[in-house]
Amino acid sequence: MSENVSVFVPLDGLSAPLQPRVAFALGWPVQRVGDVRVLRRSLDARKGRTPGFHLELLVGEAGEVLASPVPPVAALPHWPQGRPRPNIVIVGSGPAGTWAALNFARMGIVGTVVEQGKPVQPRRHDLAKLQRGTLDPASNYCFGEGGAGTYSDGKLYTRAKDREGVARVLADLTLFGAPAEIEVESRPHVGSNRLPKVLTALREHLESQGVTYRFSSTVSGLRIERGQVRAVRLAGGDELPADIVILATGHSARSVYEWCNTAGIAMERKPLAIGVRMEHPQPLINRLQYGSAAEHPALPPAFYELKARSGWRGVYSFCMCPGGWIVPAATEPDGVVVNGMSLSRRDSPFANSGLVVSVSAEDMGPDSEGVLAGVNLQRQIEQAIFTAGGGRFVAGAERLTDFLAGKTSQSLPATSYHPGIAPASLRELFPASIAAALHEGLEALGRRHPILLSPDALLIAGETRTSSPVRLLRDPQTLESPGVAGLYPVGEGAGYAGGIVSAALDGARAAESAVRARV
Repeated sequence: MSENVSVFVPLDGLSAPLQPRVAFALGWPVQRVGDVRVLRRSLDARKGRTPGFHLELLVGEAGEVLASPVPPVAALPHWPQGRPRPNIVIVGSGPAGTWAALNFARMGIVGTVVEQGKPVQPRRHDLAKLQRGTLDPASNYCFGEGGAGTYSDGKLYTRAKDREGVARVLADLTLFGAPAEIEVESRPHVGSNRLPKVLTALREHLESQGVTYRFSSTVSGLRIERGQVRAVRLAGGDELPADIVILATGHSARSVYEWCNTAGIAMERKPLAIGVRMEHPQPLINRLQYGSAAEHPALPPAFYELKARSGWRGVYSFCMCPGGWIVPAATEPDGVVVNGMSLSRRDSPFANSGLVVSVSAEDMGPDSEGVLAGVNLQRQIEQAIFTAGGGRFVAGAERLTDFLAGKTSQSLPATSYHPGIAPASLRELFPASIAAALHEGLEALGRRHPILLSPDALLIAGETRTSSPVRLLRDPQTLESPGVAGLYPVGEGAGYAGGIVSAALDGARAAESAVRARV
């Protein structure tokens, strides 16, 4: 009979067979131990402890063959045979839109996915041009197949409490080509080099089920009649008949927010966070986290989670990319936005992370500035950074130590940000409240971790697209927009998710809710 057991394996013991450790943990003779399967793997490199990995294992007795793991399957309804199927349009091909399409297909319905950007392969060429300073506003790090997560790291860890749902999303990714270890790692990561292949395989599967994709197609609005969505309008005048619309556009779809606001679709300001990308040499972060074990070949590039406070505001790290790169995430021709990514190997000599400050709805301006005041705040900061950099998406930057000392850097160290950086005073690029909180937070973090205050540490502006600055309101049970039957706002763009997995879960839930309401 199989047993579950937890064991700790120090770094120097990773190459040794697991059976003796398992036998000791279970009180079995070694000869009794058969197959061993890793269910969960997490690194423990806390100071004062022997670094190594905690493993949760399924262990079979000698001669017993462990059954292949069965991916968790949701109990979904199926569209009744013979009943006319609804017209479904999914706006956005990011994780929320993709998993909505996947769940619809599993329930026996297919629809049309509309994406303003390009498929993953031609999208690569636009990213290369952006690295050299030329932007395609419809195809970039934010827009295109797979959404912002496709080429910005592919991190899969999440705070979502639906553990079965998370396991299903990870199992889906593995089914379409992601490495199997994402289902056991405590901080799963695909990498920006692998994720495009997974998304291509997923799309080809959906197309084989009858799903239609319309790339390079911009949605300009909805046709709503007597409180019911009837069609999705495209730029150029075409309409797609629609009984169900999944609005899954991502956190940078500003034109969508504008037409939603004009159409009277219920929405409100949403708090967000704004700051910089902080970049250090990766070996320095390894020493911060691993101490004397930093050079051990079994240790991955180290990550961190940093938190401080400045009055009521949180100051914290966001989207940390060990062995990563800083990339230009602009979507407008006169604004600089930065983000982080890493390949599956995580072999860049740099580590970067967003270091951001909490921004409330009130910080965005008085009520008279309207629900889109957060968009306006983001845009003002991005345009100021663009001007400071001199164009072509060169970013304003400062040494961390100079920022704390209140002086503009005269020179800057090497960076992974390819469009380039230029010395700038960050205090002049951000609102005073954000700059002051960032300063206070960094001072606190430096006292706690002095190694962060390296003269080679950089602050690069600006990390403005951490999340959506608005929330499209919806019924908490049906997930439907109030007053517009058939409209389901989902994912990061609607203000209900924060990453690949949580967005996928939200899109899948909306598809299921839409079908359950109609069968």
